[in-house]
Amino acid sequence: MVRRDPHQWGYDRARWTLAMLRETCDWLRLAGDASLAALLARLGIHYKRGRDYIHSPDPDYPAKRERVAQIVAAARASAGRLVALYLDELTYYRQPTLARAYEATGAAQPLAQRSHQANTATRVIGALNVVEARVSYRQASRLGIRQLVAFHQQLRADYPAAERLFLIEDNWPIHFHPDVLVALEEQENPFPLYRPRHWSLAPSPQAVKQWGELHLPIQLVPLPTYASWTNPIEKLWRWLKQAVLHLHQYAGNLEQLRQAVCRFLDRFADGSPDLLRYVGLLVPS
Repeated sequence: MVRRDPHQWGYDRARWTLAMLRETCDWLRLAGDASLAALLARLGIHYKRGRDYIHSPDPDYPAKRERVAQIVAAARASAGRLVALYLDELTYYRQPTLARAYEATGAAQPLAQRSHQANTATRVIGALNVVEARVSYRQASRLGIRQLVAFHQQLRADYPAAERLFLIEDNWPIHFHPDVLVALEEQENPFPLYRPRHWSLAPSPQAVKQWGELHLPIQLVPLPTYASWTNPIEKLWRWLKQAVLHLHQYAGNLEQLRQAVCRFLDRFADGSPDLLRYVGLLVPS
């Protein structure tokens, strides 16, 4: 089928419907929508659920992907001297998310039991080791500069023998805030960093005083902009949502919900072949 813009026929929406197709292809002389549906089925054209899509506009997309691949390969070959970690943040809420679930025939639909309390948000920052799928994480009511620096310190403590940690992450500007960078070793990133123009390029005196002597051996590796599919830890978040957050029963007790999230992530504290396979990082032997 040739894709044509429905706006050409005065429609104000871009989704094809059977009625629009019959009007556009009036030469088919079909009696109704059912006849057209049957014809499309014979032609192998089916009614499918849509999916979100965005194209990364990053001009450095290939170069960034290649740099990440080189870092991952170096970490795999270094016997622990170099550690590559995919880093990302997730927000979840007190109220359960809707999802499909098994229920007896004829029974009511599965219920997302909601609370009358505020839909409080919880933020999680996590890091996924590319070699063994070991997961480090931190939960907080909010994530800012202080929490990010604390997580960098936590990662250094998790890998005390490593000569250098590479954090492969998206382009959330706070990742590259001067008050964050002051806690790290000098950065070797060859790509431009996307930060608000009103930000100072120098760290604040408070940050210098508090973290300026850390010199954590951490390099920040930016992924292509608007390219979440390039970060395998996104699949860990998907698993978390499926296993814990969809239709959960903790809306009345936020602390229990947070503990359930911790129990799930703690399963991967020492690494997991199953998680490595699930996120697509398992290297065939």
